Amino acid sequence: MTHLCLIRHGQTNWNLEGRYQGQSDISLNSLGREQAYKLTLQLEKYKFSAIFSSDLDRAKETAEIISSQLHVPIYIDPRLREINQGEWEGLRIEEIKKRYKGYFDRLLVDSSEIQLPGGESISEVSKRVNSALNDISKQFPDANIIISSHGLSLATVICSVEGFPLMQAFQKIPANTTPVWVEWN
Repeated sequence: MTHLCLIRHGQTNWNLEGRYQGQSDISLNSLGREQAYKLTLQLEKYKFSAIFSSDLDRAKETAEIISSQLHVPIYIDPRLREINQGEWEGLRIEEIKKRYKGYFDRLLVDSSEIQLPGGESISEVSKRVNSALNDISKQFPDANIIISSHGLSLATVICSVEGFPLMQAFQKIPANTTPVWVEWN
């Protein structure tokens, strides 16, 4: 069984502004970099075999900071990207609710299968991320692995492992740079 340390990237300016980032390639802000450095102090007591990161800057930069401090190799896997939020990327929640009211209301009922306008569904994200984790666990059985990724992507993993329906993923999004440990077979 592979032991995964799930890490949501450090803070970005869009996090601060409440903007939906999705697959927009936004970098960490200064607090986000500081969060990543502080995280390494929590992780240094563990032995990690590898870090796998999304290819988006905010996750990749978080992984690079961890790697530089813990001396663990990084592998980039685009399947670990955040949900493609299509037309919603860059918008704030208030703007989304106003422009896409009926659509947004449907998401509150069952968000797992509804595809975002021009984007993905949570179910599609879960399949993509689970595929990456299955490959990682085959490559590194019985190892500690860091996964540097994104809020909703990691929330789908938490739902899968803990047996929650995917429609609860929005309630399972971890805070920036807060480690969540899961076992993956």
